[in-house]
Amino acid sequence: MSLSNLFATINDKDLLAIAKKVENNERISIEDGIILYEKGELGFVSSLANYIREKKHGLNTYFNRNFHIEPTNLCLYTCSFCSYSRLIKQRSEGWEYTMEEMMDMVKAYDNQPVTEVHIVGGVLPQYDVKFYTEFFRKIKEHRPELHIKALTPVEYHYMFKKAKLSYEEGMQIMAEAGLDSMPGGGAEIFDEAIRKDIAGGKCSSEEWLSIHEIWHKMGKKSNATILYGHIETFAHRIDHLNRLRDLQDRTGGFQTFIPLKFRNKDNQMAHVPEVSVIEDLRNYAISRIFLDNFDHIKAYWPMIGRNVAQLALSCGVNDIDGTIDDTTKIYSMAGSEEQNPSMSTHDLVTLIKRVGKVPIERDTLYNVINDFTDFQNEEDKQFKGYLSLPVLN
Repeated sequence: MSLSNLFATINDKDLLAIAKKVENNERISIEDGIILYEKGELGFVSSLANYIREKKHGLNTYFNRNFHIEPTNLCLYTCSFCSYSRLIKQRSEGWEYTMEEMMDMVKAYDNQPVTEVHIVGGVLPQYDVKFYTEFFRKIKEHRPELHIKALTPVEYHYMFKKAKLSYEEGMQIMAEAGLDSMPGGGAEIFDEAIRKDIAGGKCSSEEWLSIHEIWHKMGKKSNATILYGHIETFAHRIDHLNRLRDLQDRTGGFQTFIPLKFRNKDNQMAHVPEVSVIEDLRNYAISRIFLDNFDHIKAYWPMIGRNVAQLALSCGVNDIDGTIDDTTKIYSMAGSEEQNPSMSTHDLVTLIKRVGKVPIERDTLYNVINDFTDFQNEEDKQFKGYLSLPVLN
C-alpha cells in the first residue's frame, strides 16, 4: 500500500501537497477540503481515500443484521427535500403505528439473528417522551440483547421541548429506558441559511450537535450524516464536515459517517437535478480524507443501490449498513434505485466478496460477530457453517 505511483501522476501543486499530508498522516485543512472538491478528480481522491481506508481497516467491510421501524410518516415539519413525510391533513396517505403494532414488528424477528432495531420517523405530538420510553422498555423486556438505535435530534428536540426537559435530562431518561445509540439523521446541512431554506422549523445545527455532544459525554455512541447534492456548495459540505470533525475531537463519540444523497422524486425540490454517480463517489472519498478522526464511512446501499455501493468500497467506504429486510421506505419513496430494499446475509457477503473485500458481520458497536474471510462461493460449506441461525431473506 503506497502512494508513490499516485505522486508521479500529479501535476497540480495543491493536490500534491494534500497527497503528501495524507501520506504523512497529517490533517487536511478546510481550504484543502474545498480544493479536493474543486480540483480532485475521482481517480485521485479515491486513491487517497482507499489508502486511508486500508490503513484503518485493510480490506474488512462491515455490515450488520438489522431492521427498521418507522412509526409514522406524518410530520409537523415540511422539509422541501423530503419525499417521505406527509402533513397531518394528508393522513389518508400516511401511517401512524401504535405501540402494539410496532411490538408486533419486533416480535416478527424473534427467530431471526438480528442484532439491531433502527427506529426513526416523522414528528407528531403523540410520539412523545412517555410513548418512546415505554416502547423502549417493552423492547428490552421482550428481547434484552436487541440494540436500540433510535430517533434523531429533530425528534428529541421536539419531545424534550414539549415535556419541558433539558437535553441532558431528556437523554438520561432515554438511556434509562433502553436507548443504546443514536442514528445520524436530521443533520441535513449545517449551514444555517441553506438549512432554513430546505428544512426550516427543525432543530438548528447547533441544537443537533449539542444533543449528540451530550449523548457522547454520557459515554454513548452515535452516527452522523450529511444531505448533499441539492443547493449547497462545496464550501457548505466542508463546513458541515468540519463541524463534525470538531465535535469528534472533543468527544470521540461518533462511530460512522453516512453521506446521504438528495433524491428529487415527489418533493418540493423536484426541479433540482440529482448529482451524478461520479459525484457520489467523490463525496464518499473526500469525506474519508477529511474526517480523519472518524473510524468508519458508510455507503447506505438502499439509497444508492447495490452496484454503486460496491464501487464505493474502493472510495474510502468500509461499511454498507445491513440486511434492512424491506423495512424502510424513506428512500424508496424518494426514487432510490432500491424500491424494495432487502438483502440476506448471503447477499451482502457475496456483494462484498465480489469486489475483493472481506465481509465482516458486526454488531452496532462494531464488535465482530462473524468473519467471512473464507467464504468462496454460493455453495461454500463454511458459509453455511457460519449461519447456525436462520438467514434473513
